[in-house]
Amino acid sequence: MSESFTRRQFIATSAAVATASLVSRSSSFADEPVRPPLKGKLRKAMIVGKLKAAELQPLKDAGFDGVETMHCCPEAEAAEDRKIADSIGLRVHSVLRGWMSFNSDDPDKVNETLELTRVALRAAKVYGADAILLVPCRIGGVAMPTPGEFDMEFDEKSGHVTRVVKGDNTPYAKYIQQQNHATDGSKAAVGKLIPLAEELKVVIGLENVWNNLWVTPALYKNFVASFNSPWVKAYYDIGNHVKYSPPEEWVKTLGKLICKLHVKDFRLTPDGHGGKFVHPRDGSINWPAVRRALSDAEYDGWATIEDGGLPLPEFARRFDLIAAGK
Repeated sequence: MSESFTRRQFIATSAAVATASLVSRSSSFADEPVRPPLKGKLRKAMIVGKLKAAELQPLKDAGFDGVETMHCCPEAEAAEDRKIADSIGLRVHSVLRGWMSFNSDDPDKVNETLELTRVALRAAKVYGADAILLVPCRIGGVAMPTPGEFDMEFDEKSGHVTRVVKGDNTPYAKYIQQQNHATDGSKAAVGKLIPLAEELKVVIGLENVWNNLWVTPALYKNFVASFNSPWVKAYYDIGNHVKYSPPEEWVKTLGKLICKLHVKDFRLTPDGHGGKFVHPRDGSINWPAVRRALSDAEYDGWATIEDGGLPLPEFARRFDLIAAGK
């Protein structure tokens, strides 16, 4: 009888402890903010050159959904290359056109790069891509603020920068002049491309790169939005401008202007004003914050890894963690 009573006591006490524990945990969870599910899907891609089955098959085997090709070519060649990608089950989602010279003072140089862009747009249509990546131009060779010194003001209508730092901007007069000249030239050139982009239904994705232009989120947004066209959007590279502002701030500012993403990481120096590129998830980027910002912007589209040096399955694993908000 004593042994039976002891067992009953033990069971009753254990049940009470378990109930108290559940109540305590429920109370603790109630104090935590409830995060809504992540919106949108990130489609996994890698940058490639000319499409070759021997290079595409490993990507498919590693779980990639598609590729971005750097191979701008005549339409007939693009059609043949697309057959290779289709046979493997990978989508060519974008054409990486790269650097143009829309700020050149030489009209022939501008026209030459305009024609190169038209080739990329036509190739993209045949590949089955819905966008090209375009860098309008670059500047340099003049005194510029360090990333931490930038404090820009600009005219909303023209996009012209009126200052780049607080206080005396005289040391940066040439930089301001080059910035504004590049903005004007790029607007004129890209404007000439919009009719073809609309005809082909291929978006011109203007990328933020290390070209010393549009280096703050607000200025970059103003430049892209100035075209007021669904055929000109922001191709946002998550790793490129970490030294100027956290990537999540760029995403929050750009919002629905973003048409596609590049994925890489950047490790900041202790002062936060420099650093180096590293593999995704090895740097200073707060990937859960970036993923949440993309979700809030309702981004649903392609994210292309711009990196090398790791096995494809490892790149795929890291990508999947980022996509999951981890």
